Amino acid sequence: MDTEFSVFNIITMLGGLAFFLYGMNVMSTGLEKLTGGKLEVALKKMTSNKIVSIILGMVVTIAIQSSSAMTVMLVGFVNSGIMQLEQTIAVCFGSDIGTTFTAWILCLGDLDAKGSMILKMLKPETFSPILALIGTLLILSAKKNKHKDIGRILVGFAVLMTGMSLMSGSVKPLAQSPEFQKMLTAFNNPILGVVVGAGFTGIIQSSAASIGILMAFSQVGGLTYGMALPIIMGLNIGTCVTALLSSIGVSKDAKRVACIHVLIKIIGTLVLLPLVIILEDVVDLSIMDKAVNSVGIAAMHTIFNVSITLMLLP
Repeated sequence: MDTEFSVFNIITMLGGLAFFLYGMNVMSTGLEKLTGGKLEVALKKMTSNKIVSIILGMVVTIAIQSSSAMTVMLVGFVNSGIMQLEQTIAVCFGSDIGTTFTAWILCLGDLDAKGSMILKMLKPETFSPILALIGTLLILSAKKNKHKDIGRILVGFAVLMTGMSLMSGSVKPLAQSPEFQKMLTAFNNPILGVVVGAGFTGIIQSSAASIGILMAFSQVGGLTYGMALPIIMGLNIGTCVTALLSSIGVSKDAKRVACIHVLIKIIGTLVLLPLVIILEDVVDLSIMDKAVNSVGIAAMHTIFNVSITLMLLP
C-alpha cells in the first residue's frame, strides 16, 4: 500500500539527507571561495565592539552556512594568537543567530502557491532545476573562477533543496501510521526531546540537516510546538560536537572557546525550557499543543538563539 512506510521510504529519506549534506558542503565551499578569505580577515580585525562582533558572526555564518565551521575557525584563531578568548564570545552569539537563516530558507517548501505564479516560482521544486541548470552551465563554461564559484553555490543550493524535498516526501506515509503517532507521544517528555535532538545532531554534525528532518516530520502532522521545542534546543547543543573535536590538542584558551559555545547552549536550555514549561502551566500556552509547521520550527530556532544572546551576552 502507498500509505505504508517501507524500506524504500527509509532509503529515500537517507538519500535525501545525503543530498542535503552534500549540497550544503558544495554551497559552503563555493561561498568560501567566492569571498576569498575576506570575511575571515574582517573577523580578525573587527571584534572590539560587541554589536559589530555579533553582526559579523551572523554574516560570516550565513556566508559559510555553518555555525560549527565558524566556531572551529574561532578555535583556530585563538590557538594561533590572532584573537583573544574574550573577543570570540560575541562572535559566537552572532554565529548562533546566523545559523537560523538556513531554517528560514527551508521554509520555502511550505509555501502555498495556489493561484500565484510568484509564490510558485519560490517553491523548491520550481526553482531548484533552474538553479541547477544555470549553475552547471557556469561551472562548465565560465572562464573566471569567480563565476565557477557562483555556479557551485547555485548547484549546491539546488541539491540541498532537492534533498529536503526527498526527505519530506519520504515521510508522508507516516501520517497514516498509528505506530508513528504513538511514537510521537514519547516526545511529550521534554528531556527525551533534548537528548534525541542533541544525540542525532552530534552524530550527523549538522544542525541544518536536523532542522530539515524535523521540518519534514512536521508535514506529517502530530508534531506539536511543545514536542519540537526541546528537540530544537537539543540540536543546538549537538551542533557543538564539531567544535569540541576541533579543540583536541590546542591551547587552553582555544579549548575554552569550544567549551563556552557548548555551555551557552546548555545554560540557555536549562533556563528557557523550564521557563516555558512553567509558563505553559501558569498562563496556559495553548499554542504548545498545536501542530507545528516549518515556519514555527524556524521561528522557535531563531527565538531560542536570540533569547540566549540577550540573556547571556556579557
